[in-house]
Amino acid sequence: MKKSVFIFILLLAYGLQAQHSISGTFMPAKDYTWLIAYYLKPGTQNYIADTAINDGKFTLQIPENALPGTYRLVYAVPQEEFYFDVIYNGEESIELAFNANEGISFINSEENKLFNSYFKNISVLEQQITRFYTNENTEVKDYVNITRQLEKTQKTYEEKTLGMLVHNFVKANKPYIPSNYESVFQYVNNRKNNYFKTLELNNEILQASGFLTDKLANYVFTALPLETQSQEERQAAIISNVDTVNEKIANVDVKYKVHLFYTLWVQAAANGYDITSDYIYNRYLRKLVTDADYQEIYNQIEVHNRLRLGAIAPNIKWGQNDKRNELSKLEGAENYVLVFWSSSCSHCIRELPALHSKLKNIERVQVIAIGLEEDNLTWKAESSRMPRFEHVIALGKWESEYADLYAIDQTPTYFILDKDKKFVAKPANDKEVIEYLENR
Repeated sequence: MKKSVFIFILLLAYGLQAQHSISGTFMPAKDYTWLIAYYLKPGTQNYIADTAINDGKFTLQIPENALPGTYRLVYAVPQEEFYFDVIYNGEESIELAFNANEGISFINSEENKLFNSYFKNISVLEQQITRFYTNENTEVKDYVNITRQLEKTQKTYEEKTLGMLVHNFVKANKPYIPSNYESVFQYVNNRKNNYFKTLELNNEILQASGFLTDKLANYVFTALPLETQSQEERQAAIISNVDTVNEKIANVDVKYKVHLFYTLWVQAAANGYDITSDYIYNRYLRKLVTDADYQEIYNQIEVHNRLRLGAIAPNIKWGQNDKRNELSKLEGAENYVLVFWSSSCSHCIRELPALHSKLKNIERVQVIAIGLEEDNLTWKAESSRMPRFEHVIALGKWESEYADLYAIDQTPTYFILDKDKKFVAKPANDKEVIEYLENR
């Protein structure tokens, strides 16, 4: 009996040791309430666990069957913006401290400590090379000292991390290190030519993390000629880099390809590189999302293209019989303001009358106010208070035709159009509408 109890205790102890956690603190404590963990896979992620953050402290239990790899910790919305990644090797618990101003530091976890220290040290040395060139330093001795230190640091971390998950990142990140002094043009050219030398593009550990995607996006948007370029020339160089990346990932799994090209599309669109974003979508992404049935990505791109600055606003029709009117046929104004509102929205009831009053002093501006409503009772009363606006009612509120066409998810939402009905601004509130119109 004693022997059985002893064996049971040993098994229990083993089970406890196998159960690991991610714990730590968030500062300032009042800003954080919840934490969600995802296990990253190439091109996707799986929910693992979540926990409350109480007074800035949290402990998240990692399931015993959790696989080693990269885990994404989301602490606010939107999720794609408020997160950080950690490496879990299946053998150690992770303790960390996150500060909104200073970022993340690790108290316990050799994998993550080495990851952070490696990238911090490499970044400092690469910045020294950049400063050497920007300061037009001509001391070859200084240059050689930096490159030797860079080589030594890389070698030290490759040896330190051998056999660890972090070794995959250290090895893949090996920077271009000149063997002799090079001019800035030689250095930039050689760095670009050697960029993919150590990147293992089929390495699933790298694919299942932000690292590889960030490296490839960095190549696309920053591996550009040093000469001053027009935006058209800049976009042509970026598109050439996109084609190079496509050649390099020819044998990579389609899920990761979709993830990568969508990431590149998002960055191009966010920077207003419409030629580039259209090229990425039409040349690569369109076929991938169709073949793999990524309907959500397709919808997001379609909405962006429909509503982006420079696009002609989708048509809106209103009125009855001989009093029918539509946005595309309006004439005479220098700017048109579309405002999506609701008579049940308190912000709208405050902002729209104020906008109505201020616009009386601004000439050649016409406002089309689209009411997203369940019925027309309150809408009639509220819209009558703003007679200088053209009023349109969209019954069905969030499910109405125009709410869908303009991707409205909150009221009020504003768009400013030019005389040709092209989007020129998307103000956040009535004050920004007035500011734009007064300074146009």
